[in-house]
Amino acid sequence: MFEAVEELVGEHAGLEKRLADPAVHGDQREAMRLNKRYAELTPIITAYGAWKRTGDDIETAREFAADDPDFAEELKELEKQREELTERLRLLLVPRDPSDDKDVILEVKAGEGGEESALFAGDLLRMYLRYAERIGWKTEILEANESDLGGYKDVQVAVKTKGGGAGEPGQGVWARLKYEGGVHRVQRVPATESQGRIHTSAAGVLVTPEAEEVEVEIGPNDLRIDVYRSSGPGGQSVNTTDSAVRITHLPTGIVVSCQNEKSQLQNKEQALRILRSRLLAAAQEEAEREASDARRSQVRTVDRSERIRTYNFPENRISDHRVGFKAYNLDQVLDGELDPVIQACVDADSAAKLAAAQ
Repeated sequence: MFEAVEELVGEHAGLEKRLADPAVHGDQREAMRLNKRYAELTPIITAYGAWKRTGDDIETAREFAADDPDFAEELKELEKQREELTERLRLLLVPRDPSDDKDVILEVKAGEGGEESALFAGDLLRMYLRYAERIGWKTEILEANESDLGGYKDVQVAVKTKGGGAGEPGQGVWARLKYEGGVHRVQRVPATESQGRIHTSAAGVLVTPEAEEVEVEIGPNDLRIDVYRSSGPGGQSVNTTDSAVRITHLPTGIVVSCQNEKSQLQNKEQALRILRSRLLAAAQEEAEREASDARRSQVRTVDRSERIRTYNFPENRISDHRVGFKAYNLDQVLDGELDPVIQACVDADSAAKLAAAQ
């Protein structure tokens, strides 16, 4: 393991030297790539430096402890620190998701269950908005299609760190919210049910890392852009101007529509943001499909494609079916206290990747 770290130390030093060259920053894409790799390696190099220093301190403490028993306790403490740093290095060296530092676009879509499913989609949206508020993230509704009773047939929201990107590698929005993608099932008495019977319905959540313009190339002839009159809430401009925008990416057939903003230009910009994120996600999924089984297990160890979670209102219970997590504080989770649920997925993912790397 530590032979590999020595190679990373050399790479880190080389990156530092290259980033100090002003000529490198003339190429935006190359500078971004180098900065990202430098930020990824820095925590590893820092931990390795502390590990090496602790090793030197242990040797010194052993020499003193041989003549003075008072140093025995200090030696035990140093050895404990060494074990903790060794474990931290092992975790830092596990292959990481290259998108962990990214902001995301999160979509909640009503599924089977009609109006009740749309109301549940609204509950999920509020849960994510409150969770983001607790963490200190910024949110922005990009597109929303409300239902008759105040739920959402479909809603898309951008979630980002306040600085517009993660400060520490692996601490971006995607690192936490990527585990939310999948089918969320709810069991409760619907507001539309007069007999008091418990119904089961579902809503889907799609989470994609938000792509920078330099990450996704869109050719000038790859898009078909249609404009039409928006409908629903929006003020006097609704149904009077062609402000809504529909963009079709011809090579892939991906279609994105936006009508929330009052101007055609703003709707076009929002639609392009969503399109870029979906194209990036599609490219990453294609790369994973082409990768070996071992690589796939390192990149995606928690399946997000099937039913992932159940929200049982009568029992105030939330269950994550992928990792066996269960708690009886559903009301608190829906109020944004989502971290324990997500952390269970993070821990399971890390353990699987660590096992695959050994």
